[in-house]
Amino acid sequence: MTQNSPRLVVTPPPICNSPTLRKELSDRFPQAWFNTTGRYLSEEELIHYAGEADALLIGRDGVTDKILSALPRLKIIAKYGVGLDNIDQQALERHQVELRWTEGINRRSVAELTLSFILGLCHNVFRAGADLKQGQWAKEGGRMLKGKTVGIIGCGHIGMEVVRLLQPFECTVWVRDILDRSEFCAETGAVEKRFEEVLRGADILSLHVPLTDQTRNMMDKNAIHQMRLTAFLINTSRGEVVDQDALKEALLKGTLSGAALDVFAQEPPEDQELLACPNLMVTPHIGGNAQEAVEAMARAAFQHLEDYFSE
Repeated sequence: MTQNSPRLVVTPPPICNSPTLRKELSDRFPQAWFNTTGRYLSEEELIHYAGEADALLIGRDGVTDKILSALPRLKIIAKYGVGLDNIDQQALERHQVELRWTEGINRRSVAELTLSFILGLCHNVFRAGADLKQGQWAKEGGRMLKGKTVGIIGCGHIGMEVVRLLQPFECTVWVRDILDRSEFCAETGAVEKRFEEVLRGADILSLHVPLTDQTRNMMDKNAIHQMRLTAFLINTSRGEVVDQDALKEALLKGTLSGAALDVFAQEPPEDQELLACPNLMVTPHIGGNAQEAVEAMARAAFQHLEDYFSE
């Protein structure tokens, strides 16, 4: 695609920092501009760099009505990743800008990190390793996953993949989703439960919901208080799904045994008191960033753009 090539602005650092992916995209779109800041762009930066763009390839950058109003040439946005909570979709309709993305493309990567968290929390891997590096030989081996109850809140693409990965571990799996998952449960042996039942009965609670008005702070102080004292909470979905102040309080008071977070309400997080909790395991939003997932998400976005401009 060289003659009258569309002007494309590309923001996701995993694409912009990859010579291989940059070349693949530049070969298709010679007028592509790549973000070199190493981070996603602010509203003002996106307006500045994309003022003449026909297309955007974005990740976690916010797309607002103000941005769309300032980009008169924009025809399409291709989304790197799966979450759409950073995009004002009503504004897209008003400005007649098309949005394309691929659902569930990073499901395995996120599910594998979730399983790593589950096993790491159960077997005290993270805390024991940190203690050893500080010179403490504390042989606290934790608990086995076998025989435990794992609660999955949100049984979409990623939640289902987590359920499948758990099958060899001989644990009980409960799921809660807004859709009927009876067929999937019959296939995998998982059991559908009410939200409150999962909260109160799970040994490990893992969140896999999109960020919406209904899921924002769904794990608030009241919800966390209903969990078992010995339970673990895992969030690899969106940071705003968990009230981080309530989680910090529960971890510090010992009313929750432990937690693992790959996502935060503010990224990077600034609450050092939360990050310092010894019973909290953290990663910097890497769930979907396994190399294979990065390449798959990038190439899916490339294809969406090529399909659009070939139509």
